[in-house]
Amino acid sequence: MAATALAIVVATRNRRETLLATLARLTALEAPYPVVVIDNGSTDGTAAAVAAAFPAVAVITLGANRGAAARTAGVTAVRQPFVAFADDDSWWEEGALAAAVDRLAAYPRLGLLAGRVLVGREGRLDPTCALMAHSPLPRPPGFPGVPILGFLACAAVVRREAYLEAGGFHPRFGVGGEEGLLALDLTRRGWWVAYADDLVCHHHPSPVRDRGARAVREARNRLWEAWLRRPARPAVAVTPGALRAARRDPAARRGLLEAAAGLPWVLRERDVVPPELERQLRLLDAQGRTP
Repeated sequence: MAATALAIVVATRNRRETLLATLARLTALEAPYPVVVIDNGSTDGTAAAVAAAFPAVAVITLGANRGAAARTAGVTAVRQPFVAFADDDSWWEEGALAAAVDRLAAYPRLGLLAGRVLVGREGRLDPTCALMAHSPLPRPPGFPGVPILGFLACAAVVRREAYLEAGGFHPRFGVGGEEGLLALDLTRRGWWVAYADDLVCHHHPSPVRDRGARAVREARNRLWEAWLRRPARPAVAVTPGALRAARRDPAARRGLLEAAAGLPWVLRERDVVPPELERQLRLLDAQGRTP
């Protein structure tokens, strides 16, 4: 059942060797899950290397770097009802995806399951997972896990129907803080978004990364998410904090400038969440804006 119900989508860019090591793990899981690699405009021979080493793995080559939205090309390409995401430096533990399939099949309203992420060889718990595990959001009767409004994309399993209905990851957000907007758009459509501590994913961060650029995107995307979906008062309220951060942090300053430059399209796309969802966001605000 699991192998025919779930596909794995891996977005990558210029991390050929890391990706090959990850694919070796993903293709050795408990079932022969179809794997689709989305080559996000790589220039290091990624597509050819994957084709040579893993002929059963499908590769979709994009002509440009689409960031997190590249995952949508993979979700669109597969026909399995469930899709697990992995980054080129993350992989699922044995049995986790089979358990995810069982849970998604048992709960038709469940749109996304976020797993527990263990970082590095020492298996440190990613701090975001600790926050998700202690989410203050109300738990509906029969809810399979902990209700959340944010997650880590490298450890998420989605219902294909729900993901596509919500529009997937926003094409302007890139990689870094792209998850919250999708969680809101799923929830507002009646889909459940849940954290499941028993679904384990491993993340060994690739040394090939631009931490500064990612920090800029995260700062920018926090503002865009608020301006796109929050009512006027809480949307404006996030800005003073961003201004204070900008005074002491160059990444926050650049993120604020990029967010401001995007205001014309943000205002065109602005679509405020309903009051009940805004009340949940305020619970997270009180906790320090956690998932």
